Amino acid sequence: MIFQESSNHNGDSIHCSNNNGDLMIDVQNQTDYRRLKIDQVGVRKIRYPVDVKDRENGSQRTVASVNMYVELPHNHKGTHMSRFIEILSKHRNSISSSTISSILTDMKERLQAASAHLELSFPFFIEKKAPVTGAVALMEYGCILAGTQEDNKAADLTLGVIVPVTTLCPCSKEISSYGAHNQRGLVTVTVRYNHFFWMEDLIKLVENSASSQVYALLKRSDEKFVTETAYDNPRFVEDVVREVAVKLRADENFNWFSVAAENFESIHNHSAYAFLEYTRPSSEENQEPRDIGRG
Repeated sequence: MIFQESSNHNGDSIHCSNNNGDLMIDVQNQTDYRRLKIDQVGVRKIRYPVDVKDRENGSQRTVASVNMYVELPHNHKGTHMSRFIEILSKHRNSISSSTISSILTDMKERLQAASAHLELSFPFFIEKKAPVTGAVALMEYGCILAGTQEDNKAADLTLGVIVPVTTLCPCSKEISSYGAHNQRGLVTVTVRYNHFFWMEDLIKLVENSASSQVYALLKRSDEKFVTETAYDNPRFVEDVVREVAVKLRADENFNWFSVAAENFESIHNHSAYAFLEYTRPSSEENQEPRDIGRG
């Protein structure tokens, strides 16, 4: 099909005709007179197969939920939603952290936007052994790869992991004659980085900062080990975010990071939550992390 376009007085394409001469109005390209730019407009929750790097096997196939947005100028009525899908299809065999920048550039160029944002959320699986018996099962972790590109600046890339952990309450242990309440929690870590690193290492760093790790498969001897390990390593949510932050701050690869911990309390009808964000100083001045505790 052949299309011929015409423009309005601002040079915007307002309609096109196919090879049969049928007139089709391009509403998105019409001028909007409310003079309000939109920061992000696009498509969300596109389910798409992607390959991600896997230290054990080289790569693993997973399915991502993809969000794609661009900035819409104040004088444009709408964006062209189909172009997001076309761009995603173009890069379907090469979507990774190393190609995010080129995808963002394509989004800006095809949609004539000043900025573009891309986010991929996907499950990542690690074959994990139980601590005593060595029983093997796949453990699922959440991952979020995101990138933003503005004007002619380099793309700003972040990688996040969502890691299930076990925490045991230090207060409960201290005041109880025997036992202590524990619970499963989720720790979300997002980092900006200088060079490639394995997601598995970031996940392990988080797991080693909690009272105990969570496993997909445990036999009785494993369960005993996990229970006693948690009892010997009590952690508040405040402890978890600080433990993670200390380790990340010691690694020069990470210029910025945030850490959030949420405990799904076993004896309360609410969750306990803590958040910490850190930016590595560019000078000799020391900068302490900012954290929000229990209050």
